[in-house]
Amino acid sequence: MSTLSASPSKKPIGSPTAGLVDMGLEVVVIPVADVDRSKKFYTELGWQLDADFLYDNGFRVVQFTPPGSGCSLQFGSKITSAAPGSAQGLYLVVSDIAAAREDLIARGIQVSEVFHPGTPGAQFKSDGSGRISGPAPEHATYGSFATFRDPDGNGWLFQEVTTRLPGRGLGNFDVATLTELLQETEKHHSEYEPTAPKHQWSAWYAAYIVARQDGKTPEEAAKDGKIHIEGAA
Repeated sequence: MSTLSASPSKKPIGSPTAGLVDMGLEVVVIPVADVDRSKKFYTELGWQLDADFLYDNGFRVVQFTPPGSGCSLQFGSKITSAAPGSAQGLYLVVSDIAAAREDLIARGIQVSEVFHPGTPGAQFKSDGSGRISGPAPEHATYGSFATFRDPDGNGWLFQEVTTRLPGRGLGNFDVATLTELLQETEKHHSEYEPTAPKHQWSAWYAAYIVARQDGKTPEEAAKDGKIHIEGAA
């Protein structure tokens, strides 16, 4: 999920900052030794196979997209000179790390236990040093991790994010994420409406969603919605 900022932003969601052009990171390339083996592995993860193109000159590109992700994964033949297995620290952000881990285990994938860093950067150490068993205290957002590797040793990192920091919003809306956000918005608006002055629900929704997009908590976003309708006290 995403959020809004201290003062309501007036720019539309996804609009470019002045002087900059939107640049969507949509594909990450990883190096593999055996394309068909890797294709089988990522299929077993339950990721969506987008493409598998093979050309006469031996160039082959395979693309997968993780569930709910705006960024895809590519590997193949003649696609990178990097050593197979050298891609490390590839983040997969999840809202429930225990559920994500259990899903992969059910698919036959070896996943580390859930842990939180005892020292900064411990999540990136392949020897496991500096890690403390179990999720971060009170499931602090950004604090809980689990790791797994593909057949070549490329390293993936689950990170549990429950509330985003300001400015780290929803870069790409998919149907499931937008549905969840609208349901959350509806819930908070229904709590506000009984005592609210006459207003257009769409105006409150817009202020709430922009606030969530900017990184605010649901409670802060609800306050922004009220301020947008009623003005500052």
